[in-house]
Amino acid sequence: MEDARDPLKNAAEAVCDGLRQIGDFSYAILPKDIAHALGDFKKAFLGQVRNALDMEIDWIGERVAGGDKLRDEWREKCQHNASSDSVS
Repeated sequence: MEDARDPLKNAAEAVCDGLRQIGDFSYAILPKDIAHALGDFKKAFLGQVRNALDMEIDWIGERVAGGDKLRDEWREKCQHNASSDSVS
């Protein structure tokens, strides 16, 4: 069974190696200081994107928790209203 997966694994590794080499070439053609500055800029930019995504993920989690709390409050009010209606 592993023999059937080896060609796929080898092909995937070949594609990854090719992309890695293209990335290396893209920085190798630049002067060293510019290549490092560009790399630092890209890392800083992607770090900010990651921070924005983390904040969005946290915000969504807080909204879901708030929705759960509100749903529980509504359920309690409905149960309270239903019990007070049956008592009347």
